[in-house]
Amino acid sequence: MKKYIGLFLAGLMMSSCVDTILVPYDKTVEEDYWQSKADVSQMVNGTYKQMLSTNFIQRLITWGDFRSDELTIASALNVTNTVSTGLTQMESGNIETTNTFADWASFYSVINNCNIILEKAGNVRSIDPNYTDGDYQADCSQMLALRSLCYFYLVRAFRDVPYSTTAFMMSSQPMNIGQEAPETVIDNCIKDLETALPNALSANAYTDWRNKGYINRDGICALLADIYLWRASVNHSAADYQKCVDYCDEVIASKKQQYESGSQSSKVDNALGGYPLTDGVSSFYDLFVKQNSTESIFELQFNGSNNSNEGICQLYNMYKKDTKPGYMEATSGFSSASNTSVYTNKYDYRLINNRFELAKGSTSETFGVRKYVSNSNVNKTDPSGGGWTGTDRAYSGYDQNFIIYRLTDVMLMKAEALTQLAPSDVAEGASDEEKATVKASQESYLHDAFRLVQVVNNRSLYNYTDSMTWAKTNQTKSGMEELVLQERQRELAFEGKRWFDLLRYNYRHMNGVNYSQMLADQGQSQVENSKEFLDILRAVSSKAVMASKTKNEAYLYLPVLEGQIKVNENLKQNPVYKSKGLSKN
Repeated sequence: MKKYIGLFLAGLMMSSCVDTILVPYDKTVEEDYWQSKADVSQMVNGTYKQMLSTNFIQRLITWGDFRSDELTIASALNVTNTVSTGLTQMESGNIETTNTFADWASFYSVINNCNIILEKAGNVRSIDPNYTDGDYQADCSQMLALRSLCYFYLVRAFRDVPYSTTAFMMSSQPMNIGQEAPETVIDNCIKDLETALPNALSANAYTDWRNKGYINRDGICALLADIYLWRASVNHSAADYQKCVDYCDEVIASKKQQYESGSQSSKVDNALGGYPLTDGVSSFYDLFVKQNSTESIFELQFNGSNNSNEGICQLYNMYKKDTKPGYMEATSGFSSASNTSVYTNKYDYRLINNRFELAKGSTSETFGVRKYVSNSNVNKTDPSGGGWTGTDRAYSGYDQNFIIYRLTDVMLMKAEALTQLAPSDVAEGASDEEKATVKASQESYLHDAFRLVQVVNNRSLYNYTDSMTWAKTNQTKSGMEELVLQERQRELAFEGKRWFDLLRYNYRHMNGVNYSQMLADQGQSQVENSKEFLDILRAVSSKAVMASKTKNEAYLYLPVLEGQIKVNENLKQNPVYKSKGLSKN
């Protein structure tokens, strides 16, 4: 009888001389599997479960946020291990090729599971009549979407990554796959998602946690909008910005329809422009305590009993049981409301919702992350009276979901794309008529973008009279670009978004990026990062050193893990990293 292992693949990097089969732990041979609808369902659910691993969750945060101006190493942390060492390297700009966060295995494990289901599930239709073509198409839609989501994260973290749609069922299969340029991977993701969309689960398919826990049509549209926004920023493509707007509009329309057809007893506040958003005093509870809010689109589901979100707990709350800090805390920009801080309005609920008044174990003015940590609602109607300490979760039974997409994220994606679609000012020699036409078009786009930002901002304010106004806004394309970037930080702080937001901003201010060629093939000739992007990092003292070493595009990305290169001769290292030891400074 063949031996078996669980749902695992070590990063598509090695071969073995012993045949083992990738099936769930309670199945011993592949021949006994793929016989029923239940078998397929078990594999589909197993794919979602893989995304709950500590390694997977911690990379969502570390890749997507830690290198930005939002998070820093906890001041009271007194431990040296692979995680703390990895974070210290990242923050100092001295990333080694052995850094634990350069390990992409947890993402390729999910990808391979998707590939297995896409290859094997079709045959079950002829064996089990209960497994209908509709079931099969819905399962394939989810697997195409999850695979694309994983590849999208990998591209944004590493740039040049191995790409495969082959199901590796046997550990003896050769897995020495080389990387692809990011343009190829992104293009394939878009094709897969647009293939998945017609057969996607309806946003109303379930009335329980699965409505947010399975990636449905709204989730796929949100992911497509995100990918098009990324590609548009890299390539400066108006067509891609428009595709982002189109997919955002699909999600927004769906959310409005769900709200209008639901059992909500009250109308949406006029200040929220018809968008179905929870009011600010309740939004933290709905989104991050109660969870699976009507605003939410796709969340990774934890129940605290047979799964616990140790990834979030260790980073934000406590790195092990009965210890004071997690690995990370908020940067100084979250200290208080001011013109130079993240939150500029003292009546913004998010200031006291998103961070604790004082970081654990610290007597100095440092601030722990409250979002994803506190399991109590804010009981202050007026947020201007000071910070919030509240209560936080125990290490065990940590039942906090991780949100991948929610409505305000999509609204602000649309605002970002609309801003970039606004025409630039015409040349000095243009006629008055041409100038007037361009000015009117520009103002239309920018005002539409502003209104989305204003709605998101309004919902979190104690008093709408303190809301931002169009008259007081910098009504230029660059001014609106910065306003959208700032509002995304206020709204989505600590959710694994900020570093990727900054990378898009950086790419829009860069010229000459070759996204169709791998970095290793470009050698040392790299496009320099924009001053605007680096200035944002330099504004936070803990990130200033890193900013000084982030010279060009290649420094934005992590190295390929040294151990993976040793066993896979087809992998090429990012040229700014030495094969061993520290990265070049």
